[in-house]
Amino acid sequence: MANAPTHTPEHAPSYYAASTNMALSFPALTSEECADVCIVGGGFTGLNTAIELAQRGFSVVLLEACQVGWGASGRNGGQLIRGVGHDLEQFESIIGAEGVRELKLMGLEAVQIVRRRIEQFNIDCDLTWGYCDLANKPAHLEAFREDMAELRGLGYQAEMKIIEPDQMHSVVGSDVYVGGMTDMGSGHLHPLNLALGEARAAQSLGVRVYEQSAVTAIDYGPQVTVHTASGRVRAGQLVIGCNAYLRELQPQLSGKVLPAGSYVIATEPLSEEQARRLIPQNMALCDQRVALDYYRLSRDRRLLFGGACHYSGRDPQDIAAYMRPKMLRVFPQLADVKIDYQWGGMIGIGANRLPQIGKLPGQANVFFAQAYSGHGVNATHLAAQLLTEAISGQASRGFELFSQVPHMTFPGGKQFRSQLLALGMLWHRIKEVF
Repeated sequence: MANAPTHTPEHAPSYYAASTNMALSFPALTSEECADVCIVGGGFTGLNTAIELAQRGFSVVLLEACQVGWGASGRNGGQLIRGVGHDLEQFESIIGAEGVRELKLMGLEAVQIVRRRIEQFNIDCDLTWGYCDLANKPAHLEAFREDMAELRGLGYQAEMKIIEPDQMHSVVGSDVYVGGMTDMGSGHLHPLNLALGEARAAQSLGVRVYEQSAVTAIDYGPQVTVHTASGRVRAGQLVIGCNAYLRELQPQLSGKVLPAGSYVIATEPLSEEQARRLIPQNMALCDQRVALDYYRLSRDRRLLFGGACHYSGRDPQDIAAYMRPKMLRVFPQLADVKIDYQWGGMIGIGANRLPQIGKLPGQANVFFAQAYSGHGVNATHLAAQLLTEAISGQASRGFELFSQVPHMTFPGGKQFRSQLLALGMLWHRIKEVF
């Protein structure tokens, strides 16, 4: 099957899967369905596009190869952080200075889209406000000062604060950082519970959701036919939202996104005092290195510590053994704390780190969104809104801006693409030293 999973169709053995707050399942597709729109992919992109379309009166069928939230949407670090893309000024020659400014504003609005979705459908997903960017060297702290000034210039209203070196223990119980910037307009949540809540919301709006329904082939044309092993869907329009798990279902898109492995461990529950000493303000935190560390506390006071990027497509044999030294470099006081959960997954990375949102070349009725480069919790929700605006014929400046930016196809096939990106990331790591 073109987009069948290479691993178990059940959820990864994560802390999230062990702490879901609802039992939700959907049947496999075993017949022929007709709809205005067929969506391939049951992660944040597909679920939220389905919600937005259904709210506008479209009939929607959503196909998921495994279970809703099975991919990055249900196993990521759970950090809800402002912004989309990296170094947006690189696109000024294509979309102009005003276009770059609009992308930055959309990156702020994206967080609010998530907040409104949670509020509208009363989704219990541990949403907690508060985030801190961590400076690994003085140059990062100076960049934070510039970031804060720019955000204020964009009209960002959330409380922000520069954390000087001697104040770092007010946000993190570690001695490895030289400063930070807090942002109360970003935060963290339980991503799988969010995905499940959105799936329930989509179902309540009439969306027909099918799990264990990997797409085997797509017939393009004025009417699209999407085939699975035991059924098919005929639709006027198609949305492809598979991101890192697209594989070769649509080669024009899969060549532009590279799956990269990211990994998370969760400790045993900590005491109140241990948790308070580690992260006094219960924020999500992330450093500035290429192979970044990101971490936060769960509702039951576990430390969820993630990071590392692998481009080989092979997970470490023992994720806990791989990630534990990274955690102890930051928090050596956790040397005697047990690891209860370990898991990994694939994020989709594009060459220029800007989410890829647009229409499939040569197909006026096929839309896609992918390559969120590690910022998918908010960017997926923004993409869903932009896709829906385009599908419904609503003039969408945002969709046009994203569509104008070209995206390089990684050369040389899957294995060679991975090797090239690994070399590129090694170069960036070397630059970090200087």
